[in-house]
Amino acid sequence: MTENELSKEIIGAAIEVHRHLGPGLLESAYEEALCCELDLREIKYERQKRQELKYKGKQLKTDYRIDLLVENKVIVENKAKEEVTPRDRAQTLTYLRLGNFKLALIINYHESMLKDGISRIVNNL
Repeated sequence: MTENELSKEIIGAAIEVHRHLGPGLLESAYEEALCCELDLREIKYERQKRQELKYKGKQLKTDYRIDLLVENKVIVENKAKEEVTPRDRAQTLTYLRLGNFKLALIINYHESMLKDGISRIVNNL
């Protein structure tokens, strides 16, 4: 699947999670439920994927983690907060650049209508 096709599947899975759980839970609950939904749809993902950071050729001892990396193509950052900030978007774009990925989704489950809580972040490689 392409990144766009995958994003449609991921968004569909997230909507299903939100439909069943609604807003107001912790981010970890939504992440766990989204993983269950992706499993049901037989979509592969890596959870809490460590993101390496190099500086001038040297591996730094940082511990950045991507919430989900779906099919090794699309980053998913799960949020459960009042609003997604420019800092959240900048961090996600940095993950895209570090991993040389094209597309990320920030999904904020705090919204009463999940469609209002979905942001697409694109890395114009």
